[in-house]
Amino acid sequence: MKLGLFTPVFGTLKASEMLAKVKALGRIQAIELGTGGWPGRDHLDVDALLDDATRVREYRQMVADAGLTISALSCHGNPLHPDRATARVADDLFRKTVRLAEQLAVPTVVTFSGCPGDSDDARHPNWVTVPWPPEFLDVLEWQWEKKAIPYWCGGAHFAADHGVKVALEAHPGFIVYNVESALQLRQAVGANLGVNFDPSHFFWQGVDVPAAIRALGDAIFHVHAKDVALDRQNVAVNGVLDTKSYRRMAERSWLFRSVGWGHDELEWKRIVSALRLAGYDYVMSIEHEDALASVDEGLRAAIDLLSRVILTEPPVDAWWT
Repeated sequence: MKLGLFTPVFGTLKASEMLAKVKALGRIQAIELGTGGWPGRDHLDVDALLDDATRVREYRQMVADAGLTISALSCHGNPLHPDRATARVADDLFRKTVRLAEQLAVPTVVTFSGCPGDSDDARHPNWVTVPWPPEFLDVLEWQWEKKAIPYWCGGAHFAADHGVKVALEAHPGFIVYNVESALQLRQAVGANLGVNFDPSHFFWQGVDVPAAIRALGDAIFHVHAKDVALDRQNVAVNGVLDTKSYRRMAERSWLFRSVGWGHDELEWKRIVSALRLAGYDYVMSIEHEDALASVDEGLRAAIDLLSRVILTEPPVDAWWT
């Protein structure tokens, strides 16, 4: 397993400066690059690179010269958005990202499943989380049968034609937000659609992360390394569903944290062990979204902990192998 980094954390730097910064961190072996959507595209211009063999070759060489590989291209958007223009932009970016991934020899594209509205006349997404009143289930059935399954059948097929896998990041607010919804869509669409597994989105939902990994198995195509800390007092009063701004940190039920500052090293050992047992042997891509830690502080903590956990492989000639 390799240690990676999702590069929007260095969004103020040019691509060459970002690569130098990542190299200086040490122990990072791969980078995940945003092509647009919510992660932005600070270090990679899809339109400038796409179908330009010379620029693609130069970009790949620049990354290789830094001693790195590209684990995934990420284009987090909502291609199921009820506003057709918004959905069209997300879909166009997804397809460009898949094509560029093929040209850069990157095996995986990370994105969100998206969320439709409650009808063709809706203006905003509508995330259904309870089965009552009964019209909620009617909305949910319509979202899956008329929007999510048809779109992702086409999207996964398009990616497969370009030799690229689609890794949906299970995220509350979208159709795919947990193990059950991820596997439901995969069963309907096919094996080229899987998961970008981010523990931070599972922890606060009350999920036992190693159990979720075991259930997903070979559906895990890519992994984010990000933690969550739950505020027990706020959870005791309001539960885990929380719509307050991330800026109201002291009032929230949970916050995104650097790896190790929400759950201890033993829990991350359980996570890595579960990934290995599931057959995952690719990249854990650190995603820094910790408002309580500086970039340098948060990344150093994550790198130090994960280096102890994932960069120690069992000997190939061990007596039990």
